[in-house]
Amino acid sequence: MLELSHIDAGYGRTRVLHDVSVPGSDNVVAVLGLNGAGKTTLLRVAIGLIRPVRGVVLLDGEDVTSLSPHKRVARGMAYVPQGQQSFTQLTTRENLQLVADGRRNGRRMLEEVLERFPALAQFSSRKAGLLSGGQRQQLAIARALITEPRLLILDEPTEGIQPSIVAEIEATIVQLATEGISVLLVEQHIGFALEAADKYVVLASGVVTSTGEGGVAAQRGVREAMTI
Repeated sequence: MLELSHIDAGYGRTRVLHDVSVPGSDNVVAVLGLNGAGKTTLLRVAIGLIRPVRGVVLLDGEDVTSLSPHKRVARGMAYVPQGQQSFTQLTTRENLQLVADGRRNGRRMLEEVLERFPALAQFSSRKAGLLSGGQRQQLAIARALITEPRLLILDEPTEGIQPSIVAEIEATIVQLATEGISVLLVEQHIGFALEAADKYVVLASGVVTSTGEGGVAAQRGVREAMTI
């Protein structure tokens, strides 16, 4: 699905990523690393918010490196950044309706995401700013799913939220992969990330220090790679 090859990228003269490659997968690829490793920068390259200095972004084998974010979205990519982003003065349903309006299957997809996330259905008339952090994260993921993506890019989807909703979000990610949606996942919970992923990449200071297949058995090697 998505493959990043030999990416050099950063901000102005500051280089953050150095020859970073991420393998393609039709399931879940996890990108792991400590704070400052370059994970978010890599995702911003993937969705087109940052143009790499060197390297190629491939989607289904097609070079999309020069495409704008909205053109990548039109090709089936969706991005959920850190921060549980929402329009806080709008209700839960209004947040979803903004994405659904004008889409061919918008009404159906809106109802499907409310079914997928029961808490959002329960609080559909509540302003998003009054939702819990975990509920706002579910809302952010739900908004992305309304676009019917083939590839979902998630940046720390369980960061700073209550354990009960963490479990729900983790289950949703696994379920999406079984439904044929590829996931590129940056996640702080190593155990879950490796359990969900069929492939992983570890970054440290913008350099790939380890790659491999997912699974619980990979945890020890990943933790060692993250300390390099």
